Order: sequence, then C-alpha cells, then structure tokens
Amino acid sequence: MVVPYVAGGAADITARLIAQSFSESMGQSVVVENKPGANGSIGTELVAKSAPDGYTLLLTASGPLVVNPSMGKKLNYDPIKDFAPISSVISYQYAVVVTATSPLQNLNEIVSEAKLKPKQISYGSTGIGGGGHLAGELFALIAGVEMTHVPYKGAAPALADLLGGHLSFTFEPLVTAVPLIKAGKLKAFAVSASNRSKALPQLPTMQEAGFKGFNIAQFQGLLAPAGTDPVIIARLYNEVVKALKAPGTVKRLVDDGGNEIIGSSPKDFSTQIQNELKMYAKLLQDAKIQAE
Repeated sequence: MVVPYVAGGAADITARLIAQSFSESMGQSVVVENKPGANGSIGTELVAKSAPDGYTLLLTASGPLVVNPSMGKKLNYDPIKDFAPISSVISYQYAVVVTATSPLQNLNEIVSEAKLKPKQISYGSTGIGGGGHLAGELFALIAGVEMTHVPYKGAAPALADLLGGHLSFTFEPLVTAVPLIKAGKLKAFAVSASNRSKALPQLPTMQEAGFKGFNIAQFQGLLAPAGTDPVIIARLYNEVVKALKAPGTVKRLVDDGGNEIIGSSPKDFSTQIQNELKMYAKLLQDAKIQAE
C-alpha cells in the first residue's frame, strides 16, 4: 500500500490502520510504503504504472487526484484513466494552529500582523497545492493579506518546524492536531470545513469566525491501478468497510482524530473524484495557484 507522503502524516496514519486490518482479515502481510514528493505525484505515478493485480494500492489524500491536475504542471498519470477507485475512506478537515507559546491569540491577530508586516507571517503545508496550502491561500484571499507559504514534503516536517518556532501557524489535519491540542502543545483557533468537528466542538468554523465562503475539507481514498479485476476491487472495498468498523480504527480516526468515516462505493468514489476535479480547478484559478 503506497502512501505518497512521508511517514507520520494524516494519510500515513489511515493507511497503517487499514493495512493492519487487511493483514488480519486476509491472512497476508500488507506493507505500507511511503513515496513522498511533488505533493504526492511521485507515489501516485508509481501506482498508476504498477501491475493491476490487486497487490499494489494507493492510499492518498485529495491532492494528487483532484488538485495536481490543475496546477499547470504536466503529470505522468491521469487521475481518471489510470486508476480503479475502491473507496473514499474518510473526509477530514484542518485546524488553524499555533504553538502554545505563540503571542497570537486568534485569527484576527494573525490578519492584523499580516497587514502590519506583509509576507512576514508564515505558514507551512505538505506542499504546493496540498490542503494546508489551499486553506492558507483561501485565508489570505478572503482576509486581503499577503502571507508566506513554506512547502514541505509532508505534514510531519511542517509540524516539527511549527513546534520549533519556525512558522507562524499551519492548517494542520485534525488527526495529527487533536492530540497536540489536548496535550497543550498547540492552540487552535478554528476548523476549515463548513461544519464543526466532533473532536473539538468548542472551535468555530472559519465561516463562523467571519471568513465568509471558507470551506476546505478533503478526502483520503484507496485506489488500485486501472484494469484491476472488478472482483478484486469488490473484495478490497468490502475489506475497507470492515476496517472502518474496527473499534481501534474508529477511536484513532474519529474520536481522537476528528475525521468523518465515509467508506463510499467504487462508483460513488469515482463520481466524487470527477466532481472535485472541477471544483478545485476553479479554486486554483481564483486563487492563482500554480506549481513552482
């Protein structure tokens, strides 16, 4: 199971939970391999070019499938033609977080600082076009300020630099943010989707905090190379559904991580990919985001 990001990030956590369930249920070892780079495109391409035998799968966030194709950089894979969708596993959102010792106390203070010192307020993300980047650009666009985006190869190094005091804030996936917020290492100001998080119900949404039209929520999905036998796809889908019902998975992803379990069918996941390709094409155009 290929994860196109570094170990320790949100997609990696999900992949390892599902891989463990697959191993236990099917009686054979399922190994997670991290192949980061180019906002997930490197690992995604690897799976696109793999044999369609059901032994190489992709567990990815939205970016490589629905964001990267509109980034203006040629990809060596087609998000529709080169994959057989299995299931949209979860939907997840982000929290705006700063370190516990940061002088910043709320979103308005971030905006005020950015107005006083253009481009000196910095935020990190998993890379150009990653969910945290899109959220940061939308935040700056709505607030009418300039901030500096610092791209990383994954969520873990971005989080490490935030905790080390090298970034002003990040839009951090809830699955990695919630434990640190509860441990008192991070302060959170708002969540990125249009609905509040069950894991952090006290936090307002960005819209509730005054940023009209702000809504960033993404999926993590499981796919196989195109041409994989539909019988194999059906079996893998059933295994995903089983994995998502496991108490340990629910606790880590939902109760502790603030994610929403989806477990959509292959057909519904395919439709979702096509719809979000159109949605993100418009968002990227409006925010004038392109690959560097």
